[in-house]
Amino acid sequence: MTHSILTRRAFALGAVAGTSTLAACGNGIGSTGSGTIDARVNTTLEQMYREFPNTRTLADKSNGMLVMPLVTEAGLGLGGAYGRGALRVNNTSVDYYSVTKASGGLQIGAQQYAHVLFFMTNDALSSFRRSPGWAAGANVEYVISDRGDSAKADTTTVLSPVLAVVFGRAGLRLGATLEGSKYTRIIP
Repeated sequence: MTHSILTRRAFALGAVAGTSTLAACGNGIGSTGSGTIDARVNTTLEQMYREFPNTRTLADKSNGMLVMPLVTEAGLGLGGAYGRGALRVNNTSVDYYSVTKASGGLQIGAQQYAHVLFFMTNDALSSFRRSPGWAAGANVEYVISDRGDSAKADTTTVLSPVLAVVFGRAGLRLGATLEGSKYTRIIP
C-alpha cells in the first residue's frame, strides 16, 4: 500500500486557500472598470446638459450627483434592471454604485435609459453614502417628465432633497421610474 502525500485534510485546506485567492482576484483593484464608468459618466453628463440646459443649474446647486449612464431594463411578466455608475461630489467621482430593480406584473419589453440623481441637501447625500443599500422611493422628485420633453426646476422642486432626471430612453417599453431601485456601492 502506498501512502499519498496529499491527504484529505491537506486537499481541503488547499482548496479553501485557492478559493480565497481566486476570490480576491475579482475585487476590482487595478482593473479599468472605474475608468470605463467615468468615461461613460462624462458622456452622459454632456448629453444631459446639451439636451436639458436647466440641469446645469441643478448640478451647480447640488451637493452631489449619482450618474447612471446606462440602465438596462427588461421584463416578460417578471422583470428587472441593472446598471453601474458613479457618485460625483465637486465634479469628482468619489464612489461607484450599481442599481438593481425587480418588478412583477403585466409587462413585456426592454429598454435602456440614463438617469442622474441630484442630492440637493447635505443630509440626503450623507444618508445615501452611509446606507448599505439605498432604495429610491417616494422621496425622489422627477425633474424630467415621463416623455422626456422638458426639464422643470421651479422653487418647489429645488426644495426636494433628491431630484431625478431620467432621459435617453431607447427600446420597446413604456415608462421608466426609479421606485423600487436599489443602489449598492461597488468596486468596479
